[in-house]
Amino acid sequence: MKSRRVGPPDGVYGWVVVASAFFVMGLTGAVLKNFSHFFLEIQSHFGVMTSTTSWVSSTTIAMFHIGAPAASALTLQFSQRAVIIVGGLVCTLGMLLASLDLSLPWLYLTMGVLEGTGISFSWIPAISMVNHYFSRWRPIAYAIASSGECVFAIVFSPLFKWLIEMYSWQGTLLIIGGLQFNLCVCGALMRPLEANWDASQKTSKEGAEENAAALPSKKKAVFQCCLLKKPELLLYILFAIFAAAGFFTPALYLVPFANSLGIDKYWPAFILSVMAVADLAGRLFCGWLANMRFLRNLQLLPTVTTLLGVVLLLLPIGHNYWSILVFASLYGFLFGCMVAIHVTSIVDIVSLEGFDSGLGLFMLFRSIGGFIGPPAGGWLVDQTNDYSAAFYLSGFCLITSAVFVVLVDFLVQRRKSAELSGHQTINQRGDGETGKVKGHTVTQEF
Repeated sequence: MKSRRVGPPDGVYGWVVVASAFFVMGLTGAVLKNFSHFFLEIQSHFGVMTSTTSWVSSTTIAMFHIGAPAASALTLQFSQRAVIIVGGLVCTLGMLLASLDLSLPWLYLTMGVLEGTGISFSWIPAISMVNHYFSRWRPIAYAIASSGECVFAIVFSPLFKWLIEMYSWQGTLLIIGGLQFNLCVCGALMRPLEANWDASQKTSKEGAEENAAALPSKKKAVFQCCLLKKPELLLYILFAIFAAAGFFTPALYLVPFANSLGIDKYWPAFILSVMAVADLAGRLFCGWLANMRFLRNLQLLPTVTTLLGVVLLLLPIGHNYWSILVFASLYGFLFGCMVAIHVTSIVDIVSLEGFDSGLGLFMLFRSIGGFIGPPAGGWLVDQTNDYSAAFYLSGFCLITSAVFVVLVDFLVQRRKSAELSGHQTINQRGDGETGKVKGHTVTQEF
């Protein structure tokens, strides 16, 4: 019997997985990105402060991250398909219950805890599936899948604004819940890798090891907390915390900032749409650049993160629509570049075998930044009565986070150099022993 291909298939049904992940990203990340449309509506409805209102989106972001280890563990135990379907049901339930508008704490529970958990259970397995289906084309495959967030954000920004005007923010949440029910369809399309080839058909030890890395066996299907012993991952987690404190805040306060300058109606929504287009361009460009291997991911990541921080520090100097639009476009492009490679870089740190566990840990600790960032920005806005303070905080956090990635790259390269030196030493010893044996044999023949 002819053996089937082992290792990541790098295509074939993998592109169906990418298309499904594209819609998952759109129905989760794009919805979260457009929470800013509900910010002023909820604030005025309950008559509370900016920092109090920001806990709704902050709780969603936190649960999105805190639920990541559970999503990774369930993915290893069951399958990506099952976990995504559950995530879709939880998202739908959260938005349907939020539309009842019982109280602000009720929104913390529904829009926050339930929606955030549902997003986590949909997003994490989708990302895992794409990374396991691809090896050579992994960067561009992930870039295409994650671009669904941008494409849907372009559509959702004016759509949500129009729906809020037509059906109120409560009715809009109900409609969003119906849209997110389609996550179950996306999950159904996520065919487990076991259905693609028979893992028992191996022609060599090398093929077996490659397949084990791409498709963890039941023995390996355990969440690996021991990865926290790796200093590279710990530093990368610090990057995640500071970065999350920075890059979630601008999307939340951009619309209120534009409104505070007298820009109203649909223009702030148009800024978000343009930012989403720039985000899409950044993801595809950086995914292509990473795939060309001109630079290592861990070299490219601190560069775009630092530039992103600088743009956020400069954004508040714009006091008219066009200057804000330019800075928002730059922010969107660089944000897209950062998102395109910051998850796939985990493979460079913990290998593909540890990716699911590494992603879960990465997202768990990143929740600290996502949970603190928006309320901290809101507190600064309340204290200064100026939305610029939130952007200054975000820029500082992002520039700080880039330093940790530089340290991670240094440690990873040093580890690889040590491993290479060790292999060379072993080979030299092996060659020496072979030479002695050959020399002894020649002496016997003479």
